Order: sequence, then structure tokens, then C-alpha cells
Amino acid sequence: MTASRNDQLFARASLTTPGGVNSPVRAFRQVGGVPRFVGRASGAHFWDADDRRYIDYIGSWGPAILGHAHPAVVAAIQEAATRGLSFGAPTEGEIEMAETLCRLVPSMEQVRLVSSGTEAAMSAIRLARGATGRPKLIKFDGCYHGHADSLLVKAGSGLLTFNTPSSAGVPPEITQHTLVLDFNDCEQLETAFAEHGDAIACVMVEPIAGNMNLVRSTPEFVACMQSLCRRHGALLVFDEVMSGFRVALGGAQALYDVRPDLTVLGKVIGGGMPVAAFGGRRDLMRHLSPEGAVYQAGTLSGNPVAVASGLATLAEVAKPGFHERLGAQTRRLADGLASAAHAAGLAFASDAVGGMFGFYFTDELPRALAHVSGSDIERFKRFFHAMLDRGVYFAPSAYEAGFVSIAHDDATIDETLAAAREVFDTLA
Repeated sequence: MTASRNDQLFARASLTTPGGVNSPVRAFRQVGGVPRFVGRASGAHFWDADDRRYIDYIGSWGPAILGHAHPAVVAAIQEAATRGLSFGAPTEGEIEMAETLCRLVPSMEQVRLVSSGTEAAMSAIRLARGATGRPKLIKFDGCYHGHADSLLVKAGSGLLTFNTPSSAGVPPEITQHTLVLDFNDCEQLETAFAEHGDAIACVMVEPIAGNMNLVRSTPEFVACMQSLCRRHGALLVFDEVMSGFRVALGGAQALYDVRPDLTVLGKVIGGGMPVAAFGGRRDLMRHLSPEGAVYQAGTLSGNPVAVASGLATLAEVAKPGFHERLGAQTRRLADGLASAAHAAGLAFASDAVGGMFGFYFTDELPRALAHVSGSDIERFKRFFHAMLDRGVYFAPSAYEAGFVSIAHDDATIDETLAAAREVFDTLA
């Protein structure tokens, strides 16, 4: 049998690229098989190297909130490219982007543009440490904030054990100031502050996590983080790279009615191009170079073509009724999957907020990484491949949230649910 074009490309890529992919999440290591190589995309669909069409529920892991190749975004990119690709000097577009972000996310009084979520999160932590003069940070098991060295840690055997690196190449002394606690656990957080409060620079959290599948912070957990940070002089940092403009126009912080000290944004603000940002209170942001002593720089920060893409995307997202329509379609998908699974007699739970969704082969919605890990991962793998065979592309991991775009219309959702009903019957 002749190998498919996807097989051929993967074999070829594996010769010159580690694992055949340029980011581990693109690999099919957890589910098995060969990644699909995308040839083109439009709206809610992409076509692979064998020209097979798929309904796309990863949307470049979040940025494609308008669907692929949206005409307004493509036109903005084309127009900007005619004026030059990169200058290493300021542009008016950077100002417009900062003004837009500060208007839509009121907790951000000033913003610094960067090129990736990892860069934004890393810089926010450096700023928090520089502004407070403290070394330690708290993150939560299952929340991903990029691959900066101090964040690549796993929990130790004890509650507050300083953590060892979870990646080779990261010296232990770099992660010794990082505390990893359980998500949605106020008691652990209170203990951490009781023992180390005067040394904690910040608490960094995905308020609506997307990297252990979709898991929401409870309102009590958000209130606990905010109260403890204020009491001990630490900063609350919301990583909204995924949730920013995805779950609501003002992000998760608008849903929880919280004003974090610093916010990290990415994905949607680039509309498919590499743009990210971090920002917050003016008194904190003034610590950044060239005004302050915290150094951060980037040759391609605020790239004019990427900024044009982001501004065009945000203009569409900010239109009245956008998130109501997006949320309704996402909820219809999540509820439809749960209904079909339950009809087949399967243990299954699902959730949706804005344009993000998650589903889990377990009876209850998870509140932490351990709950996701306790779901039926093997059944998920079978579901993933059966849906892929029917032209529906979910994330190739039980630990990743899914994404719906405004281009996912009723017919697209109906096609997905019809395929799911077939598959659930085979899994029962």
C-alpha cells in the first residue's frame, strides 16, 4: 500500500526536526499515529496533505477565533506587508494595539508587546520579582505558562517542597524559588503564604485553565488568591493567553470581576500571527526598561504585520453580540457531546465557556489536574481516532482544551454531533 502524503511528510520531517514537529503538542505521541500536515484552511475547516477535509476544533490552539483566513484579517496583513515587514523602530500600529488592549481589559493601564506567550509570561514574572524585590513565585499543577526555565517544574513529594526541574537542561537552582500547588486548593495556598509570604513575589494562574483540558477556577479560589496576595504584598498575575478574548471580551477576569495586578495575553490578539503582551498597573509597568531597572527587549516585538492581524481580529471580536453567538455554539457542541455519550451509557462530562470547551470520559467535571488524569484516557484515544476517521479534528491529547470559532455554524456542529453519536455507540 502506498504511504499517505501525511506519512511521507512525517518521515521526511523526522530526519531534520526532532520528533518530526516544531512543537510537542503537534505530535500524536499520546494518541498514537501520524500528525496531519495542513495544506490549507478556511473558516471552520482545514485540508491535510492528502486533501482530506477536517472540522477543526483546535484553531491553532486558540487564535483562530474568527475561523481560518478571515477576509478582513487577510486584507489587513496584505496591506501592512506592502509597507514593510519589520523596522526595529516604533510604529503607530503598536500604539493602537496598546490602546485597544487597555480599553478592553481595564486592569491593564500600560502594556508591553512581545512575540509569544512564553515571552510574555517570563517577562511578567521578572517584572513581579523586580517590582516586589522578592524571589519566589507560586504556580499551580496543570497550569502552563510557557517553557521558561523557572516554570518547567513538577510538584515535589511534600506540600511545599521546592521543586525539581521537569525538563532536562534546567538547573535545580533556577527552579528552587518556584512553588507548585494544587489548582483550586485554598488550604495549600494559605499554608504557602503562612510559611513564605514575605518572600513570594507573585501568584501566577490560568484563571480558566486550558492546558489540563478545560478546568475553571472556582470563585472561592479566585477570591482566596486575591485576598492572600493583597494581605502579603504579592502580585496576582492572570495568564490569559488562552482565555483572553476567548471566554469574554474582557477575558476571564471580566467573568470573575477581578482586577489582577498583571495580565498576560496572546493567541487571539495576534489573530494567527505571533503577538503577545503583558501589562497591568502603571506603577508596576514603570519598573520596565527604559524607564525602570527590569530589562526586557525584543527585535520583533510589535511587528507591524502581526499587529495589523491582531487589530483586525480584535475589531471583529469586539462587535456587539460576538461572544453571545460564539458561546451559544460552543455550549451546543459541549452539551450535544455529553447528551450523545450519556445516551450510549458512557461516563462523560463536558464544559464550555465562551469559545473554549472541554470533555472528559469521567462522571464529574474536574477541578484539578489529578481529576483529569483519573479520567478514561484510553477511551479518549479511541474516540479521538474514530472522530479523526470521520473528519473531525480534536486536540490529540486528553489534557488540551478545544476551541470553537465564529465560523462553526449550525451545520458544522450538527455534522460533528452526528459523527460523535456513531463513535460513542462503538465505545459503549
